[in-house]
Amino acid sequence: MSGLNNPKIPQPKITVTGRIPDAGLDLLRSIDGSDVWAWMDDAVIPTEVRNEQLADADAAVTLLTDRVDDDFLAAAPKLQIVANVAVGYNNIDVDACTRRGVIVTNTPGVLIDATADLAMGLVLMSTRRLGEGERLIRSGTAWQWSMFMMLGTGLQGRTLGIVGMGGIGEALATRARAFGMRIVYHNRRNVDTEVEQRLDAQRVDFDELLATSDIVSLNCPYSEATHHLIDASALAAMKSTAFLVNTARGPIVDEAALVEALVNGVIAGAALDVFENEPTVHPGLLSLDNVVLVPHLGSATVETRAAMATAAASNVVEVLAGRTPHNPVSG
Repeated sequence: MSGLNNPKIPQPKITVTGRIPDAGLDLLRSIDGSDVWAWMDDAVIPTEVRNEQLADADAAVTLLTDRVDDDFLAAAPKLQIVANVAVGYNNIDVDACTRRGVIVTNTPGVLIDATADLAMGLVLMSTRRLGEGERLIRSGTAWQWSMFMMLGTGLQGRTLGIVGMGGIGEALATRARAFGMRIVYHNRRNVDTEVEQRLDAQRVDFDELLATSDIVSLNCPYSEATHHLIDASALAAMKSTAFLVNTARGPIVDEAALVEALVNGVIAGAALDVFENEPTVHPGLLSLDNVVLVPHLGSATVETRAAMATAAASNVVEVLAGRTPHNPVSG
């Protein structure tokens, strides 16, 4: 049975499988009688160490680098909750957790602004060739200003197409409007009328978004339905002058197809914060100047990571007390 149907668990064992900010650990340790064990290294926890600490765990706090599957769950027969320190949970077999009565939670909301800031930064980096310019300076290559050196693309009057108009997509649209951009979006349903009016945003179908956008930003969740949503045909449907920005999940983009599109001028450029086989990056991307690559920094601010850890810990607090968690994915 899940923790929602159980009374408060006395002296709970909580296993934290990766290094998280102290704010989250302090909250977990404040639970009466709790025994908190945390892996304190940035390297991925060895499986044998993880399984040893899961053997008597009532709760597990996990990171995106953890694969929570049947093997993970088999090592944790007492487990009540898996609290993922992330919005995405494609690292978790939710069905397997549900079968075992284990609640899954995530941390939505707290990383909206940080991720939207990064997405807007990637828009600027790609359209204004900022990464390329910095690489030129750092390489020691001789250069001299000229009227036609590294010309980029302005944003004013350009169309930003947002795939997935949730909290991050809306926050990105707000930032883009400040740069004078027009907003179109593709979503399963319309956003609130007030939001559409404030952003002067128009909902369009996916094909129209690809065909009309100067920048396509991916802000949708990853699922079977969005796996390789951006493939060779989607890239071919975009403007040859358009840019692709991905701050969502790597497998939404077929990286091999993206490399071909960038090499052959099918689109003008791309900026990626996430990768299909992270942390491995397709080698074809590494040699291209018209792509910006950053190592999954969407939520990487001190404030946001602390808030994520606290949100995950708060979900654990609620479940171990026999209450409904704040952010249930299942249970």
